Amino acid sequence: MAVEERDTLIEFPCEFDIKAMGLSGPEFDATVVGIVREYVDDIKEGAVKTKQSSGGKFTSVTVTAYVESQVQLDTIYRALSSHDLVKYIL
Repeated sequence: MAVEERDTLIEFPCEFDIKAMGLSGPEFDATVVGIVREYVDDIKEGAVKTKQSSGGKFTSVTVTAYVESQVQLDTIYRALSSHDLVKYIL
C-alpha cells in the first residue's frame, strides 16, 4: 500500500515546529533532536529550544525544521511517538 499525500492546511515545503515532551533527563534533548535529524537534512543553529516544567520533572524540546511534505512530517511524528522517552508530541 502506497503512502498518499492527504489534504492539509499546511503549505509544504515550510518551517515547522516539532515539539516533544518527556521526563527530564540528560539524554532527552539529544534523543528528540537525533530522531528529527534522521528525517530532516539540516537543522539550523538556534532551531532547538528546550524548556523545563515548573517542577523540573518534564522537559519540552521544540525543533524548528524545514519539512517538505505531510508524509515526511507524519514519519517524524511516528518515530517520536514510538520512542520510550517521549511522552507527548505537539
